[in-house]
Amino acid sequence: PVVELCKQLGVSYYRGSEADVLSRYFYAAREYNAEVVVRITADCPLIDPQVVDQVIAFYLRHVDSCDYVSNVSQRTYPRGMDTEVFTLSMLEEAHINALEISEREHVTPYIRKAASKRLANIAYHENQSGHRWTVDQEEDFQLIEKILQNLYPVNPLFTMEDVLELLNKHPDWLKINAKVEQKIK
Repeated sequence: PVVELCKQLGVSYYRGSEADVLSRYFYAAREYNAEVVVRITADCPLIDPQVVDQVIAFYLRHVDSCDYVSNVSQRTYPRGMDTEVFTLSMLEEAHINALEISEREHVTPYIRKAASKRLANIAYHENQSGHRWTVDQEEDFQLIEKILQNLYPVNPLFTMEDVLELLNKHPDWLKINAKVEQKIK
């Protein structure tokens, strides 16, 4: 359905292996002549463009000393704000050398190991890592749906801080997906 919608709208797209996400990222980046890759995931519908921009800006300021920048290496942002920026050459190295199934499925584990001396992490000013705003389970969907129903009609350009403020007003909502365990850290 997504490809059909892209065709109808005249939007370019790339399809690759469903199982080997790393190869899909690599070939998509190569197809579009990317020099730098920004990774956000489709299961994080509340991603805040301002957070993404902060990670990208840090990468661009430190491009001579960093091959990989993220806000996930030492988690302080809510899960669901995950942003990673890395070079095409790091992605290519991972594509060629990553052998573990988890490295192929999750794209960046090999990159983080390979860039261990040339990586950086962006931290939020307070630890909000206990929040889970990604959709893996039905309970996750229920929480995200509640958040969207409350924020989007009032402000379609809501931010991470708006979500935090909403959840401070409704702390009982945090119980909705509190028991969902993350598959990969």
